Amino acid sequence: MLSVCMIVRNEERHLRRCLESVSLVADEIIVVDTGSTDNSVTIAESFDARVFVLPWEDAFSKAR
Repeated sequence: MLSVCMIVRNEERHLRRCLESVSLVADEIIVVDTGSTDNSVTIAESFDARVFVLPWEDAFSKAR
């Protein structure tokens, strides 16, 4: 089983292309969104990703 896990914030410009590149090989996609104000969550959901939303705390390390 292959899981793709990503931490994102305001990545609508690149997220669709990234998820398209892994969607055929990944058994599951997990996206942790750290407070996007764009369409990142909607794009992730369109790939049936499991989306978790965490508040931005000035570092990606806390989301990790």
